[in-house]
Amino acid sequence: MIVNHWIGESNLSALDLLIGIHNHQPVGNFGHVFEECFNMCYQPQISLLEKWPGVRMSIHHSGPLLDWIESNHPGYIDTVAKLVDRGQVEILSGGYYEPILSSIPEDDAIGQVMMMNEYIKKRFGRNPAGMWAAERIWDPGLPKIINAAGLKFTLLDDTHFYYAGLESGDMFGYYMTEKNGATVAVFPIDKTLRYTIPFKEPHETIDYLKHARQAHGADGVTYGDDGEKFGVWPGTHQWVFEEKWLEKFYGSLMENSDHIRTSFFSEYLDRRRSKGRIYLPVASYDEMMEWSLPVNAGAKYENAMRELGDMGKLDEWKPFIRGGMWDNFLVKYEESNRMHKKMLRVSERLGEIPTGQENDLVTEARIQLYQGQCNCAYWHGLFGGLYLNYLRHAVYNRIIEAEKLVDRATGKTGEWIDVTKLDFNKDGSDEIVVENRSVSALFNPACGASLTGLDYRPAGFCLTNTLTRREEVYHRKIREQAAASGNGDQPASIHDIVHFKEEGLDKKLVYDLYDRHCFQDRFMDPSTSMDDFVTQRYAELGDFIGGSWDVESVETDGKALITMAREGALAVNGENEPVRIRKTFSVNTTDPAVSASYEVTNLSGGSLEFCMGVEFNLTLLASDAGDRYWTGLNVQDKPRLKTAMAEKGITSMGMRDDFFGFEVSVSSDTPFDCWRFPVETVSQSESGFESTYQGSCMVALRRISLAPGQKRTFTMTLAADNTK
Repeated sequence: MIVNHWIGESNLSALDLLIGIHNHQPVGNFGHVFEECFNMCYQPQISLLEKWPGVRMSIHHSGPLLDWIESNHPGYIDTVAKLVDRGQVEILSGGYYEPILSSIPEDDAIGQVMMMNEYIKKRFGRNPAGMWAAERIWDPGLPKIINAAGLKFTLLDDTHFYYAGLESGDMFGYYMTEKNGATVAVFPIDKTLRYTIPFKEPHETIDYLKHARQAHGADGVTYGDDGEKFGVWPGTHQWVFEEKWLEKFYGSLMENSDHIRTSFFSEYLDRRRSKGRIYLPVASYDEMMEWSLPVNAGAKYENAMRELGDMGKLDEWKPFIRGGMWDNFLVKYEESNRMHKKMLRVSERLGEIPTGQENDLVTEARIQLYQGQCNCAYWHGLFGGLYLNYLRHAVYNRIIEAEKLVDRATGKTGEWIDVTKLDFNKDGSDEIVVENRSVSALFNPACGASLTGLDYRPAGFCLTNTLTRREEVYHRKIREQAAASGNGDQPASIHDIVHFKEEGLDKKLVYDLYDRHCFQDRFMDPSTSMDDFVTQRYAELGDFIGGSWDVESVETDGKALITMAREGALAVNGENEPVRIRKTFSVNTTDPAVSASYEVTNLSGGSLEFCMGVEFNLTLLASDAGDRYWTGLNVQDKPRLKTAMAEKGITSMGMRDDFFGFEVSVSSDTPFDCWRFPVETVSQSESGFESTYQGSCMVALRRISLAPGQKRTFTMTLAADNTK
């Protein structure tokens, strides 16, 4: 017999409003951002909730936010604990450092959730019953992870349920799903509430809930969304707190408490039966799936949605039209894929350590790895995400630190060098990883025999953490209009705000012909100017950049020697002339340096004259900071990295970082001319469109004249050096 725990007949007829609030800040976000969000949002939320004991809700805080609050405002956690004790707040679990659970190894996913479970038990004295799914991303295999972590439920967008064939009247209560017998309850988050709370007057939410009860017989409606909507999103702090929207909303709930009651998800599970069994497809919220599409598909998707709206068919057809899946970001942005695959490699190495050999090094390595799985830097949509170099840096830093700890735990000390041939980026072609105590270098023969990854391990710094300039669907807005944010007295939803944070962004909409790496071989007409190169208004004469090279040999005799070659063509004198380039990369057992010995051979029957540029793309994270600047024999006054420079007849060029304490340089055994300039992208963020520094490009230029069969040789070295 099923026992209903409601007390009194009035409770049986009441509608349960199930509120789930998700508070999160990513690993690597600035301390002042944490502080601002705490003061504008998290603290006033809890302070006001404390004054309304009749309002009950479920709250999730991500691990990065909890760690910061524990260090800076522990009294906040004490207040939340009091609300838990008096039965006003239910704490939701989740992956501790807010990973996309389906995108990380299963053991890591379970480990992250168990880490959060343990924190909740220790700090709040309760075992959590359910969890917040990061970005509400669902994968059919997640019930195994959720169930293995001892949890019973999660919240997902109603979008997922529409895709499974349900209709609007079915989006209430909860459903059961399973994978191989592992079950979990799933609550559909009501999209209407996501767009009315807190952007519409409180009575509109109350009216909607009454309608759901009367029209559909709803006995439970789920609201789940980001806590930052209550104070951090543009215009919301004034609306929510100063103009007392949240207080009015709580008051409205109390005034209608005879037929609308705020309840916990765990209580509702005990009191109400499920609506039945369901199997949900891979999905996230609508916007996420749209953002994950390639740019052309994304533009078509936007147009299709607009046309369906004009036809009055959008609501009817929308369940059958959807964007891509989150994993598509790993295709859309190769930079995301490299971070992700490095994370997987370190996780695999960590997992190879036998359980009986675990120690403090292994424990700390696992925490560092988990932090490197924080999802925000791996994708881009409305928020900056991947476009924010400091978030990418934080991910790389944690993964590199985890890797160093694994090295120590497995006895890698002193002088050593490893060379591994593997399909690192999982594209079907092998890459070569060379590691010593100072660097980890990733070479990609299928991408122009370039250096696609370089970690300076002493500083925990990925020097190649740059971003290619790509077209985004929203760039057409920049070209077409300049719109003000907000409309009227009520704040606009963040999805509707269009604001330009600086002028002239349309002039910065430049798209790179190739992804940005190091030791990339460019060929151009000698008349090409630096401005032509910066704006990509030049003709690439060679087919070496981005092309596939042959790996001729890999040697490890005291140092790593990797020789790659390509017989390609140069468009010279109106003809495609055959040229062979061979380059041998060298890495020794100790130094943070990669050298490449070049041999360029004219295979044609005539003389060739061309300009060859060896391109390096590196980052020091900031272009306009006094402690990050260009270096070189002829460079004076510490010019900031935002400065474009052209020099002639030099043998070295570089950048110095006094904040992190190292310098990176490019040198050669023969003189070269150089161009150096900052690389900026244009992206959208929650506060508007903006340009962002992504890295610095240095090009070593040589005018080369070759008679038939003649060779030209030179060596280029990329090195880092500790300056502390």
